[in-house]
Amino acid sequence: MTAAADITVKKGDETTNIVWTLVSASGGDASPALWRSETAAGTKGQRPLLQMSSRWNGPKTARRVDFTCTFPSVYTDVSTGLTNIRDTSVFTGSIVLPYGMLDADLKEAAHQIPNLLASTLIKTCLEVGFAPV
Repeated sequence: MTAAADITVKKGDETTNIVWTLVSASGGDASPALWRSETAAGTKGQRPLLQMSSRWNGPKTARRVDFTCTFPSVYTDVSTGLTNIRDTSVFTGSIVLPYGMLDADLKEAAHQIPNLLASTLIKTCLEVGFAPV
């Protein structure tokens, strides 16, 4: 088992680090681990949140890892001084890790898939909202 911990990533400027603070470790299968960006604007309920859970597939031949990340756009209402959510970007993803795969292949999948999502091309496509042509 992997120990739960805070996660440090680069912000959009690709230089500044930001820490996603561990809020709660997973309580076991299908129970999500939760991280929150505590330095983001707004109240705790208005800040970006990452959830990760894992479970067996039906025949127990693979593990499924599910992710959900919500990233709200928060603003302060000048008339009330209260923070509100304008809109929220949501990411959901799931990866199946078959137990029949070689350890080396599982390791490559575990590293390459997130690295592909973090590539400059994919980030740019997400910024503009279109797949590359």
